[in-house]
Amino acid sequence: MAETKRKKTKNLEVVNIPLAELHPFPNQPFAVRDDESMQETAASIKEYGVLTPAVARPLESGGYELISGHRRKRACELAGLAEMPVIVKEMDADTATIMMVDSNLQRENILPSEKAKAYKMKLEAIKRQGARTDLTSTQVAQKLSVEQVGDDAGISKDQVRRYIRLTELEPELQQMVDEKKIAFTPAVELSYLQPEEQKQLLQAIDSEQATPSLSQAQRMKKMSQAGELDEDKILAIMQEEKKPEQVVKRDANSVSFSTDRLRKYFPRSYTTLQMENTIIKLLEAWQKKRQMAQER
Repeated sequence: MAETKRKKTKNLEVVNIPLAELHPFPNQPFAVRDDESMQETAASIKEYGVLTPAVARPLESGGYELISGHRRKRACELAGLAEMPVIVKEMDADTATIMMVDSNLQRENILPSEKAKAYKMKLEAIKRQGARTDLTSTQVAQKLSVEQVGDDAGISKDQVRRYIRLTELEPELQQMVDEKKIAFTPAVELSYLQPEEQKQLLQAIDSEQATPSLSQAQRMKKMSQAGELDEDKILAIMQEEKKPEQVVKRDANSVSFSTDRLRKYFPRSYTTLQMENTIIKLLEAWQKKRQMAQER
């Protein structure tokens, strides 16, 4: 076992702990991906070391539970290091959950499903903490509300509730939200469908190669709550021709296309934004090719 090395930083003790003794936080919602960003982090750590220590708490069974630093640990593994600097703190499971969520929400490129699970975990931890205190009823009500989660994240309590609704979606539908195949607001409406109805919706999405619009999702939700939604009605809604988007009038120096005119060139699941982005990328490639031809 590697020798434990300790140093002080800002009145906190930093310990070099073997990677094998650092265990992931249970059910933590933030995926550790071996993407380009991870490769860059690993290269930086290999050259400069870990500049910001991870945070962990000791486990009764031995070893340490990572609270923040899951990506840094993976980067250390890729860089060939055997240990990493860690700030060790004694704390209970709920405090650790809140710290884990807060530290990871500062990252960029967090998927909607990851935020949804993180907000839910934090809210449940706050509720458990409130249930164990001797605060007055007013203080408890404030502590148990979603306002604290929203304030910490810089969003409204209603938006916190909308994110948490995504945890009611089937995993395949959550993935479609993450991949921007289903927009956030329709996804929230679809989360009110029963699990079996969501499975039927997935079959309709696959057969029609299209995803629900907001109005379609709202109608499915209303029919589900009335006990009127079934496989045939889901398919009928998904087979409806979506209303073409309104063409914005432009001046004589601009060019515009209706969505219907472009739709045949794209998969039916593509949104208008995805179509626009693809067109821009193709035009950029065309322009670059022309410039290279002119320089020859």
